[in-house]
Amino acid sequence: MTPGIFIIVLAVAIAVLMLLIMKVKMHPVLALFLTTLGLGLVLGNGVVGSVNLINSGFGGTLKGIGVTIILGSILAMGIQDSGAATSIANFFIRMFRGKCLELAPALTAFIVSIPVFGDITMVLTAPIASILSLRRKISMSSMAAFTGLGLFLTHGLVPPTPGILAIALMYGADLGLTIFWGTIISAIAFFGTWLLLRRWCEKEWIAPREDFVEGFEPAKSDAVEELVIHEPNLPGSFMAFLPVLIPVVLITFASFAKVSMDEGGFALSFFSSVGDRVIALLLGVVFTIILGFIKADKVIAHHKRVTGDDGESLKHIIFNSWVARGLVVALLPLLITAMGGAMGATLKAAPVIKELGALVTSSNILPILVPYLTAVILMTAVGSMTTAGLTAAAIILPMMDSLGLSPLAATLSIGAGTMMVNHLNNSGFWIMSQFFNLNTKQGVKYITVPCAVASVISIIALMVLVSMGLI
Repeated sequence: MTPGIFIIVLAVAIAVLMLLIMKVKMHPVLALFLTTLGLGLVLGNGVVGSVNLINSGFGGTLKGIGVTIILGSILAMGIQDSGAATSIANFFIRMFRGKCLELAPALTAFIVSIPVFGDITMVLTAPIASILSLRRKISMSSMAAFTGLGLFLTHGLVPPTPGILAIALMYGADLGLTIFWGTIISAIAFFGTWLLLRRWCEKEWIAPREDFVEGFEPAKSDAVEELVIHEPNLPGSFMAFLPVLIPVVLITFASFAKVSMDEGGFALSFFSSVGDRVIALLLGVVFTIILGFIKADKVIAHHKRVTGDDGESLKHIIFNSWVARGLVVALLPLLITAMGGAMGATLKAAPVIKELGALVTSSNILPILVPYLTAVILMTAVGSMTTAGLTAAAIILPMMDSLGLSPLAATLSIGAGTMMVNHLNNSGFWIMSQFFNLNTKQGVKYITVPCAVASVISIIALMVLVSMGLI
């Protein structure tokens, strides 16, 4: 098969995947499976060979990210029931002295979405954004634009979020450095987009959902304590941040320890152990459990409000309900990510990929833009940041030697590409629109446009860092 024919086959496969998801309304997992099976047959792997590649890619991806997604989902349930997300938002309200309040839920989402899957972060932050919208009379257009921007950026660029984590593992990129530079690029893109679009987003008034603001009234003054969200028995800011920061800091510190500490020493061995992604997230979950026992009354009351279950003991909520709810939330990301890995394994096995890499290298396209543009095209087609990123990573992986990119640069380039064209075929688009009270046209304005601007800023920032030799 020639590179030209392979590109046509790939384009048809993407079109079929898009058709199955958008028109046939097929579940993304089944759509990915059938598309990958068909792709394997067309590429000449045969039925058994195609299924073996799917099994290998599916299992290999789950091996890398399965436990991580489950732990992150359990951690999210603890953050929700303990009131930690509300405390983080109050921290930012006080930091900005009651000004620019759209940044409070936005930066909460920016931080929480690092270990927690993006869709879960939307559920955690939407009520906070709605309450602040009512109390400070800020349009939900601003709340949606920047809360969505915060969570989509770290969802796409900062591990241990599943998609970018799986890409980093596929490329062998250092996780700590991916977290460090992914966070910096995300912050640059976030504040750059906020400065560019802030006034534009304020022009249209959109009210918050009534069910999220029931029982709240507009603030009588601009005093900070008048604006913060008062709920009984909230954890302090430091305690609220720790479940999120513990895994991020441990993983990042372990990476820096590898280059600054003596090999074979106890210190390096210790930090490498606690900085392992699974151990680091487990420690985050352990602290969340401790926080749950400290804030027992808050956990019981919130759990009852969310689930409707009454009379359950604190131990049952923490050790049973959090796990059960977390597993329900984790199932879809697990299966979609793993099936994306299966498609990646099928593409990676195609011999023509090496020829395609040589053609790309001989073109005039900047190497750093090749993974970025591949991710942009796939994100436009399939809608899922995770699926688009993993598929792009699989396409680019055999070209890495030809492109001359570091694993870290390629990983972040793909992450930046998945921010572009976040539109109607992305489930996150509809969840954001529903929870932030946007119609379809408003969703395109205040979700798609900010993400596109942030994507461009992200790749520019990455190109600068690569040219400076930092990545």
